[in-house]
Amino acid sequence: MFIFILQGVWLYIAELAGKDLDVMVTAKFILYYMPKLIPLVVPLTVLLSSIMVFGNFAENYEFAAMKSTGISLQRAMRSLSIFIVALGIGCFFFANNVIPWGEYNFYNLRRNIAKMKPALAIAEGQFNEIGNINIKVDSKSGDRGQFLKGVVIHEKSNTRSGNYKVIISEKGELKSSPDSSILQLELENGHYYEEIINKDVRKNQNKPHVKSYFKTYITNVDLEILNSDDLDEKNHTDRYNMLNVSQLSSVIDTLEQKQNNDYKALATTLFNRSTFSSLNINIDTRRPIDSTTNDSIAEPDVSKLTVLDYYNTAQQIQILNLAVNSSNSAQQILDSNTKNLATKQIFLNKHIIALQDKFVLAFACIILFFVGAPLGALIRKGGLGLPMIIAIVLFLTYHFFGIFSKNSAEKGSFNPIIGSWLSTAVMLPLSIYLTTRATNDKGVFQFGMLLLPFKRLFNTEQKLQLSESDTKTYNFYSKYSIEELIEIIKEQDDLDLNKKPKEIALRSLLDRKIPFEGLKSEGLEISDALIEARSLLKDYKDYSKTTLISYCIAILLFVLHFVFNNNKLLQFGESALTLSIIAFIFFLIYVSVNAIVYTKFYKKIALKVKPINPLLLILTLPIYPIKYIIVRSRISQDFFLSSLQNIK
Repeated sequence: MFIFILQGVWLYIAELAGKDLDVMVTAKFILYYMPKLIPLVVPLTVLLSSIMVFGNFAENYEFAAMKSTGISLQRAMRSLSIFIVALGIGCFFFANNVIPWGEYNFYNLRRNIAKMKPALAIAEGQFNEIGNINIKVDSKSGDRGQFLKGVVIHEKSNTRSGNYKVIISEKGELKSSPDSSILQLELENGHYYEEIINKDVRKNQNKPHVKSYFKTYITNVDLEILNSDDLDEKNHTDRYNMLNVSQLSSVIDTLEQKQNNDYKALATTLFNRSTFSSLNINIDTRRPIDSTTNDSIAEPDVSKLTVLDYYNTAQQIQILNLAVNSSNSAQQILDSNTKNLATKQIFLNKHIIALQDKFVLAFACIILFFVGAPLGALIRKGGLGLPMIIAIVLFLTYHFFGIFSKNSAEKGSFNPIIGSWLSTAVMLPLSIYLTTRATNDKGVFQFGMLLLPFKRLFNTEQKLQLSESDTKTYNFYSKYSIEELIEIIKEQDDLDLNKKPKEIALRSLLDRKIPFEGLKSEGLEISDALIEARSLLKDYKDYSKTTLISYCIAILLFVLHFVFNNNKLLQFGESALTLSIIAFIFFLIYVSVNAIVYTKFYKKIALKVKPINPLLLILTLPIYPIKYIIVRSRISQDFFLSSLQNIK
């Protein structure tokens, strides 16, 4: 909290330094600023402290002592888990009540400071928006910074957008009263310029304007505009942070209703501007007209007729002109409403994100605890060294995901609810994984197990993982002839000895890709079902590889669709999307074929296998590459086990 407060003070140092503020005002400033830091401070604190505490336990063999007395990791975490759940619930109520209170008082305090110290509202060398003016000053002086030099003001109008009024003066003075919310600005030695926009466009070609010089000019600014408690005020994008859950829900409902009304009004405007009802032409659809003679066609060729063929030439011209004018008018209306509707959508999205953030904070504390606690137990390091580094890296990952997703959700790239929960959802699988690893007393990562599926992916032989001695035996057997390997298999079955030589000999035979029919002719007992199973295994591998290729192509083209659209290559983007859909259809077809071949295969080898669940099959489609690695390896192992049992 202290670190984040320092960061906040540094952020507002330009407004606080040298303003002759007493200690109480500065203390209130920090006090009201602190609640907004809780969504950052609490998750990081929970993550860091859980890694430090449990890492310290593991480093001092406290967990070893617990496990020797029958205390599991879950039992050791039970009391802290209850505390973290209570903390999460407390954080929700804090976010719902205290943070809005702090935001409201923080901005009101800044408003009051601006009344007492008007110079706080204006920073040197940059434009500052205050009410309906943008003001820039070269320098300030005086005990309260009230004397200004090099003043430039752009004054906004309530009836039109743009900078049409400019006031420039050599110097000025800020005047205000503690009992008034009006900031008075007195300017000296300057000039005033305003551009006049006439309703008659032809008169605007002469660029009419008003220009005058002045010795003294006084303008007033209502400081209430800086931090008013008007919930509908949109000048401050963080106004939604001052609302609790019930207020946010009410405002969101109101904004959604207004949005629907805006869309309906736009649709009504477009329909009315089309002047469709003014056409009012009665026609006989059974009597098409020859446009050259304006006479009815006696025996028309219906296949060659168009809609315009039922109107005479004058009516056709009227319709075409109406269509052109209507389309141009609709395009202008859409262009003028696009930015306005987008701004309102962003404002609505910010309210939805603010509402979801109050719930996200509670769950983030719980999930990050179940990331930090097992991670500390696994890394076996306490203190402020390695735990601090790991906690910062994990928190930055969590925080950056949150910033990226919320910024994208605000602009409408995806649902604002998803944007609020994405960073927490990313940490959820990690918490489950780490808790499982710590419970089973395994390391954080076993790189050998991680690399094994990839080795199997690119190893079409699908060899068993043999021990060092078995590997030597396998290499020795690889020099044997087929007849010698068959004799080893037969001898092991007849003598009922150790099955390991038979296993290695059979593996050597299978790796040579000798057809089962040939082995059967050499004297081995191989059932027809096993021969068919081997054929089905080959089909499954071929189909699954084709399925994987279709999946990769579909994903690649889908990504290229967004890349092309982002670079305004719309035609390429549409083509990539179409090809991606085609590849995905092929992917679905091959997935279905794989499922059929998979079922037939297990029926042939007579091994018990759970029937394919269609719902599970659909849910695993997004992670098909992982499923491909796992199932491809398992089905090969099951075939080898069946061969080991049935080949004699």
